[in-house]
Amino acid sequence: MTKDVIALTTRMPDPWTVLVGLLSGGPDKLVDTHADGAVVQLCDAEGRPLVSVEAPLLVQVAGEAERLLGATAPPVPFWWTEARATTGVAEAERLAGTFAARLAHLAGGSAWPPEAARSLAVVPTEGVGVAPTPAAAVPAVDVLTEKVAVVIQDRPVVALTAWLAEAFRAAAESGLGLQVVTPPGTTLSPAARHILSTWPSRWIVQDGRDGYYDGLSGAVLRWQDGMFAPVPGPGATAGDPRALVATTYQETTDTAERQLALTFRSVHPADDRLVLGSGLEAVWTELTGAPPAGWGTAEPANLPWSPRRLTDLAFERAPEPTWTVVVGTPDRPGIATVRVTRTTAGVEEEVTLAFGYGPDEEVPLDALPRAAEVLATRHRLQSLLVQLRKARRDLAVPPRFEGPGVPLAFVLGAEEVRQIPGDRARNTPLSARPVTLGPRARPALYYPLPGDPSDLAGWSDFERLVRHLKGA
Repeated sequence: MTKDVIALTTRMPDPWTVLVGLLSGGPDKLVDTHADGAVVQLCDAEGRPLVSVEAPLLVQVAGEAERLLGATAPPVPFWWTEARATTGVAEAERLAGTFAARLAHLAGGSAWPPEAARSLAVVPTEGVGVAPTPAAAVPAVDVLTEKVAVVIQDRPVVALTAWLAEAFRAAAESGLGLQVVTPPGTTLSPAARHILSTWPSRWIVQDGRDGYYDGLSGAVLRWQDGMFAPVPGPGATAGDPRALVATTYQETTDTAERQLALTFRSVHPADDRLVLGSGLEAVWTELTGAPPAGWGTAEPANLPWSPRRLTDLAFERAPEPTWTVVVGTPDRPGIATVRVTRTTAGVEEEVTLAFGYGPDEEVPLDALPRAAEVLATRHRLQSLLVQLRKARRDLAVPPRFEGPGVPLAFVLGAEEVRQIPGDRARNTPLSARPVTLGPRARPALYYPLPGDPSDLAGWSDFERLVRHLKGA
């Protein structure tokens, strides 16, 4: 198993401070660099990494340490330095703890987990030297087979950190899935959920009753033929391979917490006036009264919110796509992912957005038509789907069953309405008529749907609407 240890410091750990932390095992240790200097490693005589240290990250967004670690960080801005101790070497975990504790002591701050802050002793190890490649080529992966790369995580929230995103990318390029194993108390961030929801990638939860199960589907899992795979349930056949469902996964409690989720897509002309993220900012402000707090290309989101900087990044990376995560303030949980793609039609922007609400908090349903109109009239909206679901206020994904959302509304942009022949877009089989958004000469249409979280019949209405709009 690997063990993650993180130093949260008020000052940037300079190279000498990092070196002092890495040499906590004694003065005879040698280190190596990896990934163009972005990762520093302490390795054993066989070239296996004992501790891999990411380059320090300046976090300028309040609440990220609390959201992802449950830890109290120094006031922003602060430095986040992450280390991973590798399986198979008894001293590696203690060495990682000592590294983080010394870093926190020298650069001012704290170490996570809290017990790491007490690890100031010298850790005796033997036979440590420079790691040859490719032995240290994938420091994030614990088990590598012909089918999957397995990562074992022991932290409160599995987030889409830079190294986890890199592990997923490297696995995908090799035709492998990424399987993340966690203890039962761990949750996923919505961003990490996205990459672990497609087979053969999985989120595997350790369980005292069923051994292992899929945290997203509940399927009981066993290690079979080089990967975690479902255990067939009673009555399973080759044509119907239904799996056993873990008992723990089915144990749920209704907390009356809810999430409001929006998924929308816009296509912009590729010109110098384009500012990406402005549509997301407009919707966020309409629904919460304030813009997003921060963004980044991985978690933790480390940069103050800036549509202009997001646009500059996408421009630099074009024609390759750009993916970013956007977060809100601690008092109003919100998280979004933005994917920007350059196509023949222009610049496509796909946004998934969710806000969390407690039992005593009102979901701003009345603001939805206004938010949709802003998107349709100012930000070249193609389509928008709004859902309401019973789920956690903090937006974390638990290893328990959470019911699907139900559709509250669907919106078609003005150009999409124009392309539908005749009055088909206005005359639908639904009981409620669509609401016109924007100018009458070129309107977008807002289709209200029942939206009762206890009744999945809303999806039948949505399916009927989509079939009708397509002329099926």
